[in-house]
Order: sequence, then C-alpha cells, then structure tokens
Amino acid sequence: MSIIERALEKRRGKQPQRAVGEEADEGQELQGAAEQASGARGDEAAGAVSASPAQPTAARRRGAGESTIDRPADRTIDYGWLRHQGIHVPGDGRSGLEEEFRLIKRPLLDNAFGRHGTPMVDGGRLMMVTSAIPGEGKTFTTINLALSMALEVDRTVLLVDADVARPSVPRALGFEADLGLMDVLTDPDVSLPDVLLRTDIPDLTVLGAGRPHGRSTELLASQAMSDLLAEIHARYPDRIILFDSPPLLSASEPSVLARQMGQVLLVVEAESTAQTAVTRAAELLEGCDVVLTMLNKATGFGGLGYGGYSYGGYGGYGAYASEVQRGAATGSGGRVAEGG
Repeated sequence: MSIIERALEKRRGKQPQRAVGEEADEGQELQGAAEQASGARGDEAAGAVSASPAQPTAARRRGAGESTIDRPADRTIDYGWLRHQGIHVPGDGRSGLEEEFRLIKRPLLDNAFGRHGTPMVDGGRLMMVTSAIPGEGKTFTTINLALSMALEVDRTVLLVDADVARPSVPRALGFEADLGLMDVLTDPDVSLPDVLLRTDIPDLTVLGAGRPHGRSTELLASQAMSDLLAEIHARYPDRIILFDSPPLLSASEPSVLARQMGQVLLVVEAESTAQTAVTRAAELLEGCDVVLTMLNKATGFGGLGYGGYSYGGYGGYGAYASEVQRGAATGSGGRVAEGG
C-alpha cells in the first residue's frame, strides 16, 4: 500500500463522516503526503505546477489572454537592425541615449503607479506617444521607451502599433506582424491572444496594427475599443500599455485614441517643428488630463556625463537629445509630470 493510500485510510478511519468543505483539506494533506513520498522529484514537480509568489516569473505576469505556461518567444528581435537604426539595445552597455530614456520614462512611471510623492493618474498605465507632424521621432521614441520600461523590476510592457495606416513598430524591431489591433476590432474570429506577440526580450509583448481598415478612426472611437482597453488595463496591474500613434496633424486616429489614454507624450523636433504646429497639436489634446512634451534632436546635450553621441535614429533622425517639459504644449490641461 502506498503512502498516499495509507494516509487516506488513516484519515477515513479517524473521520468516517466528513463535514461539508473538508475535501479541500484532504486534498492538501494528500498532496503533502505525495511530496513527502517522492522526495526531490516531488519538489521539482510542485515547483513546475506553481511558481512562488515571492518570485513571480515572466510567464505569470504576461498580457491579457496569454498562457501562464512558459513557452518560446513568438518573435525574435533583430538586435543588429536596432543598432543600425540607433535604438539602444539592452545589455549593450551604458550610453547617453539609454540614460536619456531612463530619465524620460520616470515621470511616466511615477504617474502610472503613483510613486515618489506623485499621485496615481487615472488610467496612467495607458500611454500614447505621438507628434505634431511626421518625422519628429515618435516611433524611435516609443520603441526606446518600451525597451527601457521592459527593464523595470516587476513591470511588463505591451507595445501597441496604433499607426494603422503606416504601421512601423514590428518592422523597426525586425519582424512581421500580419494581424493585430484592427483585426481584433473587426473580425469575430480573431481574439486578443491570437495577435499578441511575445518577444525574446523578457516582459515585452507586441500588438501589431493589423490589416488596414477604411473606418479605423471610427473603430478606435467605438465601444469595442473602449472595452478592449479596459480589459487590457485591468487584467494585470503591473502592465504598461504603450501606443505608437500617427502624427496628430496627419491623421484623425490619434486625437480619438488620445481621449482614451491616461497619459500622452508629444514628441517635438527641436529647431524644426513650427510653433503653430505644436499649438495646433496641443489643441487636439485638450481633452487629455496629462500631456507631456519631449524635445527631440536637440543639440547641446552632453550625454549626461557619458560623452557626446550621435545616432542615426529610426528613419534617419540624426543627432538625438531630449527633455521632458512641464506644460510646454500650449493648451495641455490637467497635471503633467516633469523629468530630465
């Protein structure tokens, strides 16, 4: 007779009539007996079934609909292609660009999680990066932010390509994504787990834009989109959802999407973007409570003590530097955060 059978017989002998609800206690007792009988192999099996709460694995903290069972990445990021575009690759060593984005992300994270004396912003983990006009570096900024935020302890990042007319995030990372956000909103046979792409960078998942749709603005403004955002935001409290959107003055989608975000980061190209364009973009963001601005491609920044640097940037952005300013975008209502 096995140790499990002896434990069962012993319990039945002592308690022939079991009260309702004791089945769970018996299950725990038998589980303990099984682990005791199997020794080290039992310990390994228990570890495989349940990760310790004190040491949460990446698999336990993944995005909505993703399996909690660890599995290989769906996509492999092309690190050489990242370097070619001037995007900092985690693990490549400390650089001025990496330090810049460490400063830029901090006010966003403080707003999102309510840390260091900053009140938590309602829906602050929903973040959108945009610009007034094309070519100011918003996708370059979004990807660097996503990579930097993915380094945070106990945080996961869902990077969403919301530039549905001209998607570029997967291509910038070196892979393809045929289905995505638009397909979830239009095709009842496509669900969110079908289009979420785990990358080989821990805690970074990508959601592509999906197939183009003639009513993309209306879809982003729909109740279905609001419900999807609510689901993505509520499912895991450690998750940052970062959207790369089209330029505000080039498409109608970003102003609609911005109204559903907790925070918006407006990228402005230094010494290039006209003040009228920035003002007009800010007017389109008046319905957003938290708007931050980032000055891109500025000169005169010394790399935060790491020496001068120059990056080609995604799309040929040239020399890079940045700052996050309080209220720099005219007409941005509500409280905004301040950073490097």
